[in-house]
Amino acid sequence: MKDRILYHSTNRHLNTDKITGFRKKVTFKQALFMGQAPDKGLFMPTRIPRLSKKDILELKEKPYHEVAYEILRRFLSHDIKDKELKAITKDAYNFDIPIEKLDQYTYIVRLDKGPTASFKDFAARLMARLMHKIKPKDKNITVLVATSGDTGSAMGEAYRGLNGIDVHILYPQSEVSPIQKKLLDSIGKNVRTIAIDGTFDDCQKLVKEAFSDSSLKRLNLTSANSINIGRILPQTVYYFYFYVNIVDEIQPALLSIPSGNFGSSLGCEIARRMGLPVKRIILATNENDEFSKLLKSGIYRKVEPSRKCLSNSMNVGNPSNLARYFDLYNGILDKDGIVHKKPNLKEMRKHLYSTAISDEDTVKTINRIYKKHKIIVEPHGAVGIAALIKYFKENKKRLSICIETVHPAKFPEIIKQELNISPEIPESLMKIIKRKGKPGYLPNDYGIFKEYLLKKG
Repeated sequence: MKDRILYHSTNRHLNTDKITGFRKKVTFKQALFMGQAPDKGLFMPTRIPRLSKKDILELKEKPYHEVAYEILRRFLSHDIKDKELKAITKDAYNFDIPIEKLDQYTYIVRLDKGPTASFKDFAARLMARLMHKIKPKDKNITVLVATSGDTGSAMGEAYRGLNGIDVHILYPQSEVSPIQKKLLDSIGKNVRTIAIDGTFDDCQKLVKEAFSDSSLKRLNLTSANSINIGRILPQTVYYFYFYVNIVDEIQPALLSIPSGNFGSSLGCEIARRMGLPVKRIILATNENDEFSKLLKSGIYRKVEPSRKCLSNSMNVGNPSNLARYFDLYNGILDKDGIVHKKPNLKEMRKHLYSTAISDEDTVKTINRIYKKHKIIVEPHGAVGIAALIKYFKENKKRLSICIETVHPAKFPEIIKQELNISPEIPESLMKIIKRKGKPGYLPNDYGIFKEYLLKKG
């Protein structure tokens, strides 16, 4: 059908010694289960649907699951029936999104009220339900996840107990917080966690290599990381939801987004292209500063190994979704961080801003926000607020929205140390914490990881 949105690879135009571009266009269902394209590129929609100002304002005061349906049906209507999509969004989204006003210009949106107290719950719960609904009933699939902290537990909980789906979650054993580790290790059932002797980028490399290994074809591998387009599309929704619940009339807004693998900010970029009035997207990173340097110098160099910071879920030195940003701005970046074609940097700088926040400034911001507003933010949210503060030193103040990505109770050590407060643990986390479990351990070695998968599969 001519109005159907299909999906193409970010590497589709390449023809090198190592990469032959995958030039076919696939359906959402195909992209969802393939995870990444055969050329190791990432799938992107062939077009992005537009909403009018009237369409956007009509979302005001609708419950989140209805907003999700209205946005996602524009991408998925040919792959899943409207009635089924409505049922899935209603089942997936049964938690709140609190909005706190910081000052006359600034709001903090808390995306930390889901089952694992992380913004990752928004994509995880919808993606798992979509995958379970549209996979062939007689076919088992194997989901691989690399996590720097919150992705793994959100995905694990979302897929936990779903028949016909086996999940393997890899995390860097020395880079997750104690409570994140507890949440990961205790998922159980059809979900197995593996502590890897390495960084998040190492975990991500192992997962990507498995996808390109034809000898693992019988496992029906797919990804639940944000290399999968099924993770990205649900992340466009919350920007529409909280925008219409903040403004009374259409006006451009700044969005400051804590950014690691760049999936959430990419959701905002897609929302902007759908018509959401975004003045500029601030990609707030920790000391992994590869993107801010790209915007300043025009040269991309991945940070390898990635730097360890308090905002551990953002310890990413070569963000997967940067390939999608390059694609949107007419450039080409492969999975190894090699630039084959520079993006349109003039356009990038017009719509995107990025700055790297040190651990020192992260801690200062945690203290500043509590002292001035009696609001507790954890390290990731603090990075987003600190980036906005830096932006305002160079630019005029206007309506601004900062994203708090995770509940402070997941980082009790730093909150206790800085504020002398023990954050109250949400009921959803208490239920998980009481479970028992332990991970497997593997070295950073693809051969050993492959052997593990074949044995478990």
